[in-house]
Amino acid sequence: MTQPDPSAVKQFLLSLQDNICRSLEQADQQQRFFEDDWRRESGGGGRTRVLTDGGVFEQAGVNFSHVTGDSLPHSATAKRPELEGCSFEAMGVSLVIHPHNPYIPTTHANVRFFIAQKEGADPVWWFGGGFDLTPYYPFREDVIQWHQQAKQCCDDIDPRYYTKYKKWCDEYFYLPHRQETRGVGGLFFDDLNEGGFEQCFRFMQNVGNNFIPAYLPIVEKRKNTVYGERERDFQLYRRGRYVEFNLVYDRGTLFGLQTGGRTESILMSLPPLVKWRYNWQPEPGSAEADLYENYLKPQNWLDI
Repeated sequence: MTQPDPSAVKQFLLSLQDNICRSLEQADQQQRFFEDDWRRESGGGGRTRVLTDGGVFEQAGVNFSHVTGDSLPHSATAKRPELEGCSFEAMGVSLVIHPHNPYIPTTHANVRFFIAQKEGADPVWWFGGGFDLTPYYPFREDVIQWHQQAKQCCDDIDPRYYTKYKKWCDEYFYLPHRQETRGVGGLFFDDLNEGGFEQCFRFMQNVGNNFIPAYLPIVEKRKNTVYGERERDFQLYRRGRYVEFNLVYDRGTLFGLQTGGRTESILMSLPPLVKWRYNWQPEPGSAEADLYENYLKPQNWLDI
């Protein structure tokens, strides 16, 4: 088994951030990313990039971070208590995109790498990441295309991965108090070190590199769809679910806050505008009801 190479991972992540930002700027046509370099007092730092009020994207954030510390936080050791008290090094790219047009889905992606070590012991390392899609007015063909791209990036490494990590995504991005998924899923993986460093690193790279080919075709198809106040109102209401998940359940948010990360960068994932409404229900037979009835539940999009 080859030894982990954090410098190679970091180089890839910085390049990935550059490539994704460049592609999103080309798709938006009006705005560019603002870059904010930051340093963390207890070790490490990052490079936050945010595009706001663009031609297509209301807000898009693409973050790179590389932090170190003397002890892993509870969010990282809850399922791995043997790592309590370990020093750590964590790096990753995380992004969230909130478009203007309600017919373009919101999306999230991240890829990350961890090393933890106790004094006198060998380091423990793992990869994690994935991407998921949160539509408001979904099109089945878009969801199928999204999952086809997800399956392709898995099959290049291991044909078993898509079924496994698609299921994990459905289970992870689930709001139990609402009894609904956050969207139509995609991929989610964590604690990956099976097969050695090189294979795991290749898979992480595949996931990161396949995000743009999975998402931008949907953006191009839907960005000129005409919408009105009703669709915009529903989009803002459904964004509330995004806020609920990120503040209550998301491991990345908890890890960042528990390690004293940069709050502005951590909460960059939240949408710029949201509406809250008491006990709202969609009208039966409406396009809004279609989302609830046919999309916010785990299902086999590729008939496999």
